[in-house]
Amino acid sequence: MGLLDLFMVASVPVMKVLLICGLGSFLALDHIDILGESARKQINNVVFFVFNPALVSSNLAQTITLENIVSLWFMPVNILLTFILGLFFGWVLGKITKAPQHLKGLVIGSCAAGNLGNLPLILVPAICREKGSPFGAPDSCHMYGMAYVSLSMAIGAIYLWSIVYNIVRVSSTKSYEVINVKNESSDEETSKSLQEQLIDELDLEGTSAMDDANVSLLSCAKTDEQGKVFILDKIKKQIYSFFRNINLKAILAPSTTAAIVGFIVGLVPPIQRLMIGASAPLHVVQDSALLLGEAAIPIVTLIVGANLLRGLRGSGVQLTVILGIIAIRYVFLPLIGVLVIRGAIHLGFVHADPLYQFVLLLQYALPPAMNIGTITQLFGSGQSECSVILLWTYSVASVSLTLWSTYFMWLVAKS
Repeated sequence: MGLLDLFMVASVPVMKVLLICGLGSFLALDHIDILGESARKQINNVVFFVFNPALVSSNLAQTITLENIVSLWFMPVNILLTFILGLFFGWVLGKITKAPQHLKGLVIGSCAAGNLGNLPLILVPAICREKGSPFGAPDSCHMYGMAYVSLSMAIGAIYLWSIVYNIVRVSSTKSYEVINVKNESSDEETSKSLQEQLIDELDLEGTSAMDDANVSLLSCAKTDEQGKVFILDKIKKQIYSFFRNINLKAILAPSTTAAIVGFIVGLVPPIQRLMIGASAPLHVVQDSALLLGEAAIPIVTLIVGANLLRGLRGSGVQLTVILGIIAIRYVFLPLIGVLVIRGAIHLGFVHADPLYQFVLLLQYALPPAMNIGTITQLFGSGQSECSVILLWTYSVASVSLTLWSTYFMWLVAKS
């Protein structure tokens, strides 16, 4: 199959996404107000608690078995690599552009977390249905493609809420601390010495702790043993603070819980025989979950379009930051992803299913996750800047996804 044919196969699903997103933006206009802020909030709740879990559990349950679960072990590793690479590039971008403190977490998160849920849920089934798709029969392609995408969405949610959530939280907290310090020390103590800052951080108990710390710092009389104890205490406090502040409720989101249920149904033969298949006694439960899950894709696409409308209002985010995020997500990460997946195939870490390889490659070329906007709203930091970043990155994604999808399909088809 030629590149032009593959380009047409890849472009049609992206055009469908753009059309539905455009409709969502139109319905969110102030004089239309069908998808206003309150309506989006309510629909998002339905999608989050009902449609997405049904989609994830039903697709995993009917495709995941004891035989093929071993072959999927590389997907969690691959997604973690996308996050680690994105974190590194985002940190470098923040240093180069000198992004404000309250935006550093947003910049790093936008580079690290791709939209592993909504867009693949739309693109992969649409590509499967297109004539000339390199992934075989449409029904088989759709069934296995949805399983791969559902697993990707569940794993991505865990990483997003355990890594990016805490990065944005720390960034927001530090920005608030800087503001408070500036307000409290307008006339006095404008420049604390390094010794005083270290004493403040020690937070030792007792009335004479501050004096003791000052004396020890000035005289440098601390013993090696005391220094080691201090370092160990600091490490313990950091570990405790990390686990205490992890949003376990967000990590164990409905989609993640639904993925666990789907795994149990697919991997436990008695339960699988009870629910999966036309002759199964409880197949109506699986059929109902599939029916609910099918509603997730068009509704989510409408909500994406409605949310992007907020970015048109603009904000003070630097142009270099936006261009840097676009370059990282649509140039650097996909190029590295090709090298990673080709290397994994060569080493035998990834099996020979072209659709599976395509999904792994696609995970490197996606725009930032929409839930980053939700995270910034939780901490009240960078909401308008996030809307602008999402608007421009998703606008460029219409071209980038088409080109990369074409190349990825050509790559897996010839291998």
